[in-house]
Parts: sequence; C-alpha cells; structure tokens
Amino acid sequence: MPWRLDRTGKVSIDVSGCQPPGLDEQTVVVPGTDAAALIVPSLASTLHAVLDLRKLLAARIEELLESHPLSKVLTSMPGLGVRTGARILIDVRDGSSFPSAVHLAAPVGLATATRSSGSSICGEQPSR
Repeated sequence: MPWRLDRTGKVSIDVSGCQPPGLDEQTVVVPGTDAAALIVPSLASTLHAVLDLRKLLAARIEELLESHPLSKVLTSMPGLGVRTGARILIDVRDGSSFPSAVHLAAPVGLATATRSSGSSICGEQPSR
C-alpha cells in the first residue's frame, strides 16, 4: 500500500488498488426481490390515488364550508381554518342553539371573559 504525507504532515494511504480480485463480478440477490418488484409499483399507484382523492375531498369540504351560513363567523375566529371549521360544523350543525358568535366561540375557548379581582386592570383574558 503506497502512503504519503500530506501538506499538514498527516499520513494518507491509497487503498484503491487493494481490492481483492473477483470482487467486481460478485452479486447478491436478496430473497423477495421479485415480489418487491411487483408490490412496490402497486403500492405507489394506490398511494397516488389516495392522495388525489384526499385533494378532491379537501376541495369539496372547503366548498361546503364556504356555502354554510356560519362560515364567515367560523373563519373569522383566530386559529380556525377549513378543517377545524368543518369539524365544528359537524358538532353544531346549523348553529341555531347559539344566539350569537360569542356564544359559539365560548365553548371552544376563543371568546374573552371579563374577570375582575379588585385592583386588577387586566380584566380581559381568554376563557379557560
């Protein structure tokens, strides 16, 4: 094995010619390679179809949310997007049991509540 000192004084060894003869001709075939060649493309196409369906459903859910009468109220709440808005609509249905937007926001902790403790000047706090 040839060796040399580099400019920093470290020893470097050239191992490129140290490969045993016949190593390039050896191959390893892992059991199940043929089965993987059939399964992986099938799984990839199935996953692609599921992702396309997911995009389609997300667009449809967004359309349904936008057409709902409460969509402006829900999307105006901080931190509420399409997914959360749709989930809330599943729970509150048409919202007729809530007289106002504040009543709708309170159960999920988005409405502020006034708390006074004598000398406190910071009374507006999010509800817990």
